Amino acid sequence: MAESTEWAFPERVQPKPEEFRFDLDQVLDAAVMLHVEVPEDAFTASILGTERAGNGVVIREDGLVLTIGYLITEASMIWLTTNGGAVVAGHPLAYDQATGFGLVQPLGRLRVPALARGSAATVAPGDDVLVIGQGGRAHALKAEVIAKREFAGYWEYVLDEAVFAAPPHPQWGGAGMVGPDGRLIGIGSLFVQEAVDGETVQGNMFVPIDLLDPILPDMLALGRPAGPARPWLGMYTTDDRGKLVVGGVAKGGPAARAGVRVGDMVLEVGGRRVNALAELFRSVWRLGEAGVEVPLTLAREGSLVRARVRSADRNDFLKKPQVH
Repeated sequence: MAESTEWAFPERVQPKPEEFRFDLDQVLDAAVMLHVEVPEDAFTASILGTERAGNGVVIREDGLVLTIGYLITEASMIWLTTNGGAVVAGHPLAYDQATGFGLVQPLGRLRVPALARGSAATVAPGDDVLVIGQGGRAHALKAEVIAKREFAGYWEYVLDEAVFAAPPHPQWGGAGMVGPDGRLIGIGSLFVQEAVDGETVQGNMFVPIDLLDPILPDMLALGRPAGPARPWLGMYTTDDRGKLVVGGVAKGGPAARAGVRVGDMVLEVGGRRVNALAELFRSVWRLGEAGVEVPLTLAREGSLVRARVRSADRNDFLKKPQVH
C-alpha cells in the first residue's frame, strides 16, 4: 500500500492494526483523493473556487465514490487517486442539496475494496472513531465523537443530527468516519469549533451515512433525489448572537432580485417570527416547493422592510455535468 510522504499525522494519533478488530489497511484503501476542476464562469466558482481537492470513499464494488457534494458541484473534470497510486477520471454522477452527499462514478477501474456502510447511531459522544483520507495510515486520524446535534449552515442547509469529532482532520472534505466495527458511518463536511464542557474544541462535522440509503436509488437514476426541490432564496444568513443577519446574497439569485441587502436582519417568514437559523430555513421550506413566493419581514437601518422573494430551484443555477 503506497502512502504519501508529503505530510503525515504524528504517529501517536495514527491508527495501528493491533488496535482494531478489522483489517485496518483494507479499510484505509477505500479512501481516494479527488482533484476537481470547475469552469471559471460556474455559479459556485467565486465561493468554492475553480480547483478543489478533498477525499471520497469507495462504497460499491464497481468503484462508486461517496464524497461531500460541494467538492464536485459544477465539476468539468475529476481525477481520483488511490493509495496504490492509480489515477482514474471520474464523472460527477449526483449531488443531493439536502444531505450534502455527492457521488462520483470512476471512468476506469480503481481496483480498491469497497467500504461497508454502518450507522452513525452506533456511536455516541465519548466514543472513539477513525477519520480516513487518501494516503493510508499517515493520513488517518484517531478521533473522538464530541457531539451529535442539529446543524444549520448559512447556505440554506439543515441536518437534524450531525456528528462532530475531534481533533480535526486537515483534509476534512469527503473524509470518511469509520466506527469501531470498521464500517463507514459519516462523510466529512466542515471544520468547526464546538463547545464541550465549557471549552471550545476544534473538530469536524460529519454527515451521517444513515441519510444515504433512502435517496441512493434516485441519486443513481436521476442525479438527485426524486420529488420537488426545496425553495431556495440565495440568501446567506448567519446567527449573530441570536440575530439572523444577511451576510451575503447570491448574485442574480432570488433574494438579490427581491432587494434583500447585506446587513438586513430577518425577523419573520410568512408573518411568523423566526429566532434561529434552522427555524428560518424550515419555515421557508414549509411554504411549498421551489418557485413558491416567500414573504420576509426584515429590519433595515431601524425600519421594517417587507420583501416578497420568488424562490427558485438552486440546481437551475448550476452547470450540469457533461457526459465523457
